[in-house]
Parts: sequence; C-alpha cells; structure tokens
Amino acid sequence: MWSRLLIITLLLVPAQGLSTAAHAGAKERVRALAPKGIVLVIDEQGNELIAQNVDKPFVPASVAKVVTAWLAMEVLGPDYRFKTHFYLDENRVLYVRGGGDPMLVSEELAMLGPALVAAIGTEPITGIVLDPSYYPDEVRIPGIENNSRSYNALNSALAVNFNTINAVRRGKSVVSGEKQTPITPLAISQFRARGPRGRGRISLAKDPKLSLLYAGELLSAFIVKAGGKVEGEITIGPVPEGLQPVYIHQQSRSLAAIINLLLIGSNNYIANQVFLEIGAQRYGGPVSLEKSLRVANEMLAANGLQDDIYLEEGSGLSRGNRFTARGLAQVLNLFVTYAELMQGRNGGTNKTGTMSGIRTLAGYADTANHGRVRFVIALRGGGRLRYQVLKAIERGL
Repeated sequence: MWSRLLIITLLLVPAQGLSTAAHAGAKERVRALAPKGIVLVIDEQGNELIAQNVDKPFVPASVAKVVTAWLAMEVLGPDYRFKTHFYLDENRVLYVRGGGDPMLVSEELAMLGPALVAAIGTEPITGIVLDPSYYPDEVRIPGIENNSRSYNALNSALAVNFNTINAVRRGKSVVSGEKQTPITPLAISQFRARGPRGRGRISLAKDPKLSLLYAGELLSAFIVKAGGKVEGEITIGPVPEGLQPVYIHQQSRSLAAIINLLLIGSNNYIANQVFLEIGAQRYGGPVSLEKSLRVANEMLAANGLQDDIYLEEGSGLSRGNRFTARGLAQVLNLFVTYAELMQGRNGGTNKTGTMSGIRTLAGYADTANHGRVRFVIALRGGGRLRYQVLKAIERGL
C-alpha cells in the first residue's frame, strides 16, 4: 500500500512542476509580446492565472457587445421574439406599427409577405401608413456619426436590412446588390446621390423619414410579390385609435439566434436595437436610451460591477464606454451558459473589438492544464498581436 502511494506521489510531482513551469512560461511570453497591454486570464474557479495591467480602464470597442448580449439574455430571455403589427381600416389602408425588429431583412419580408396577404386578401391596398411611434422621433446613439457608412445606420422602430441599401451601379443604372432584395425608386435615388461608384452598402443615417419610406417601399414590393396589390401613397402617421391588428408578424429568429448573429457579425445596428429593447421591456415603451442604461446600471450594480463596467450605448461605437479587465471577466462568467453563441466559423469562442488605436479580444479558451479559461486582452495599435497573445495563453496554460 505504502509503495503504491509513493509511486503515485513521485508521478504527480513532476507533472505539477511542469504545469507550474508552463504557467510561468505563459506569463513571460505574454509579457514579452505585449508588455503594456491589458491581459487577464482566470479559470472557472475565479483564480487569476495571468493578470497584467488589469487595473487600467480601457475602451472596449465591439467587445461591449458581450455585455449587451448578457443583459439581453437576462432581461428578454433566449426565446424572445420581436413583433411588427399590421392593421387594415375600412378603406383598405394598411397601417404598420414597427416594434424595433433588428432582423427585418429581405429574407424575413419574403416570409412576411404571403402571411400578410393571406390575412388581408388580394384586393388592392389603397395606401400604406408607417407608424414609428415605438421609438422617439430621433434616437441618437453616442458614437454614431452622420454619414453614409453602413456601420453608422440609425436605429429605428421600423427599418429594413439594418437601415441600409445595398446596390450596384451598372452604367447609368442602379440595381440591387443582392438577389433577395428588389430595387425600389428610393433606393435608386439614394444610391445615386451618395453611394460608391461600383458596389456597396450605404446607411440611411441622413434622414429618419427616408429610412421609413424605404421600409414602406420594400414592404410594398414583397406584398406585390406575394400576390397582393398596392395602390396609393406611402406615408407616416399613427395607427387610428381602436383599430385592431389583422396580422402580427413574429420574427422567425429567436433572441438567442439574433445574439449569435450579433456576436459573430458584430453588427452595430442590431446591438443597439437589442439594447434599446431591454429598457422598453423593463419600463414600457416607447424605447429610450435612458431606460436601457438604467436597466444596465441596475443589473451591473446587482452583480457588483458598477465600478468596472461603464456603458454609454450597447454596440461599442462610443469611446466613452469604459471597462476593467476584471469586470469584463466577471461578465464572461455570468454569460457562460450562452458561451456557444460567441462561437464563429473559425472555431474560436470570443469577441473582437477594433477601433483606431484599439484592439480588444475577450472570451473563452481551452487550455491543457486549466480547462476552459476566461480571458480579456486590450492592446493599443493594430495587427494580429491580440491573436498571438491568445495563442500564448492557449499553448502555455
């Protein structure tokens, strides 16, 4: 018996020594790669395996979307579905009340069209009225600039294709940049006015009214495609008091599926649509950035994170967002049930953040000696250094 214990002890000691040496080697490798960088690695028990410059607050860039994802899953739930309401009056005027659906894309409209036509019939619609009252007249998110770049798209109660237009110039013509999206008169005029000379996607950030009218045009095109008829103008206004919906479209994707797309694609428009919905769900509509920030701050404080996570919006576009590595690592602990939603095509379970002079990376990594760890990396500069640091963590621990 004693001889067996002695053999086991002798076998364990070298393994522990190798693990300790590897741990020390990983620290040195990380320090050599990024001596001024912020790096924190903790195991599942909360033990800090690597902690470098972790008391310095940093701008998270799109890594902020991890916090938005956690808040959304907690407040809305993974099965939550965004809804768009449709009403028809006695004159066959169709009213559409937007519900802030971030995934009202062409593929979704292709499903919506036949269901709507089945509900209202094929008699001509005499007009379409768009009701955006679920959002205030103008929602301004810190960090969104007033230009035509697609990542600066305005948030809206009723917008299609992430409030952007994708088109291609062919000689003097403008055609759709994607086969699933019909081209519309407004899309042509807007792309001619400020689109690239070739192929590209522009945002409708200049005028909220334009984005609403474009949503109406595209919806009209899909109604016609489904066998319906649309006559009359597309206008903006409220749903008449007392009018009951004839059809409520429920988004085909659950919130969990939307969060997966958000974390993999890093879409700023989706992020802030989801972030705004958090406040409205807790405190009622219409949405407001103030309501959502109130919910976020309440939940952060409830988890002791009020001094570690400061948010101005939900996408990471604002340089006013400030995190600490320990705070973000704790959010990763809280989000661990949904970690697979961060998994991209490359197999990594992490989220990147990129702004001028800022490179961040955070998520989960599998190591030989410490199992699945949570890590936060925040560096200045560019290049692939953050991925080299992650490799040093994965191989060294």
